[in-house]
Amino acid sequence: MSVLVVGSLALDSIETPFGSVKDAIGGSAVYIATAASYFSSPIRLVGVVGGDFPRAGMALLEEHNIDLDGLEIIPEGRTFRWAGRYRYDLNERDTLSTHLNVFETFDPKVPDSYRRSRIVCLGNIDPQLQLRVLDQVENPQIVVCDTMNYWIERKNAELRSTLKRINILILNESEARLLSNEPNLIKAAKLIRGMGPEVVIIKKGEHGSLLITERIVFSAPAYPMENNFDPTGAGDSFAGGFVGWLARTDDSSEENLKRATIYGSTLASFCIERFGVDGLADLTYLQIQDRFRAFRELSRFDEE
Repeated sequence: MSVLVVGSLALDSIETPFGSVKDAIGGSAVYIATAASYFSSPIRLVGVVGGDFPRAGMALLEEHNIDLDGLEIIPEGRTFRWAGRYRYDLNERDTLSTHLNVFETFDPKVPDSYRRSRIVCLGNIDPQLQLRVLDQVENPQIVVCDTMNYWIERKNAELRSTLKRINILILNESEARLLSNEPNLIKAAKLIRGMGPEVVIIKKGEHGSLLITERIVFSAPAYPMENNFDPTGAGDSFAGGFVGWLARTDDSSEENLKRATIYGSTLASFCIERFGVDGLADLTYLQIQDRFRAFRELSRFDEE
């Protein structure tokens, strides 16, 4: 099944207690599309970059067979840049600078060849832009959406309009509590489901994730990592692995949603092992399957 990914492409400067990197290739669309590419083709990307976006970034996307017909390049512009510093436990970060540059006036244009994509994955961009994308696609089978605190607080009405038109919402626990105004995550998911999405996935970082539908609550573990260098893009990598598996299998049953959740966690675990998108750059399908099986063993036990 075809997957349409819409989000940001960026150059990130990242500091963690374990090192730093300057102008690393990043952005939600890059992480989502790269992670999804291990499972399905075509992956179609809509985004915008400036003339300064590195050739290495284009090569990475092309090597993963990501269709770039929807990528707008503004030669005289500069690419979205973000800089951040993570604290010692990597759960908190400080934004040092944000320069939207060409992303400030981004108006997603979905090419005609993309409009019948069966799965649409909307990165955590302005919900008004998410709605513009949905206005341009024709009856997608599954729409997956991400969001963030900034949009929940500043564009709540627009976000709620988007939620009425999606199937699956992925967000972290602080975002779930903020959106629902409910501290209990199970109750929060129920309230969010009432806003539109049939499925809510709540990411809990090093404590795993929750998949919640009308009938099930599935708790997925986090992979015990020894090499956790950079959490940037982990949530987007989760979304990419999740939608990629759904596209590969063409199966949205509850049991397959559970498997997709674990595949999402699997790709996120590879992402954090290196800086930027490097953790996703050169995986093999065998590596992914081995770690997926390791995830499965984490919670397996005998009754007696």
